[in-house]
Amino acid sequence: MIRLKEFLLLHCIVLLWGFTGVIGKLLHQESFIIVWYRVLIASLGLVGYLWITKTSFILNRAYVIPIILVGSVVALHWITFYYAIQISTASLGILCLATTTLHVVWLEPIILKTAFQWKKLWFSLIVVAGIAFIARDYKGNVLLATGIGLLSALLAGIFSVSNAKLSQSIPSPILSFYELATGWVGISLYLLITRFPLSKFYISWNDLWWLLFLGLVCTSFAFIAAINLVKKLGAYTVSLTINLEPIYTMILAVILLNEHKTLSIEFYVSAFLIVCTLLLNAWLSSTPKKIIT
Repeated sequence: MIRLKEFLLLHCIVLLWGFTGVIGKLLHQESFIIVWYRVLIASLGLVGYLWITKTSFILNRAYVIPIILVGSVVALHWITFYYAIQISTASLGILCLATTTLHVVWLEPIILKTAFQWKKLWFSLIVVAGIAFIARDYKGNVLLATGIGLLSALLAGIFSVSNAKLSQSIPSPILSFYELATGWVGISLYLLITRFPLSKFYISWNDLWWLLFLGLVCTSFAFIAAINLVKKLGAYTVSLTINLEPIYTMILAVILLNEHKTLSIEFYVSAFLIVCTLLLNAWLSSTPKKIIT
């Protein structure tokens, strides 16, 4: 029964992550404002968690610059991700994000000094081909959204691999807090320098509730819960389940945004092939670990 509850919680977390793309469509705000509020709220949420668990905030000076750089990349990733969604669809945005694995393939040997894996490269190229097939006949905003979505995937690959290295020396909650906090400071400085209108920061009560849900539930809570589940269920189970995120996003987009009315049959055929490739890659690349009961 306990293991069943943990599996259900894991799928709820992946569902929450899949919901973040849909929230980007539901919010009537620019991508900069969405991310500014998200990292602020998520940072405060992590502060509460670290305070309750009595975790020290002390950070080795040697990691300050790397964390600032990675935090900036995280912020840019979310900004480009939400912008791509806002000018196209949540489904297209999440599929573009699926190309993150392509960048992880060539970044891991450089940053983590691991062996280059040709198998992962071929799987990643299949995903890229699927994205190219979807975008081949599109023009204007959708084509632009595809390009920005692919840039977002590159940024996601950079911070994912960088975090894999930094997390070897820094506890994950501490690492996440400082990255989110520096990301918020970076966005704030940019908005200040560019004299971003203060009126843009006004949000309705409806948007506020969505932003609180996005920052506290989909970011802070989901991250902390995912860390605990990796310890209990094993990295294999968690990593395999996370690959269901595109499916959840597209299902939610159909239910809440009626995106099935704007997407072609070619889109869904390509999406099916991409998701199958992601699941096959996760299954072949992972080694099952004993589940802790």
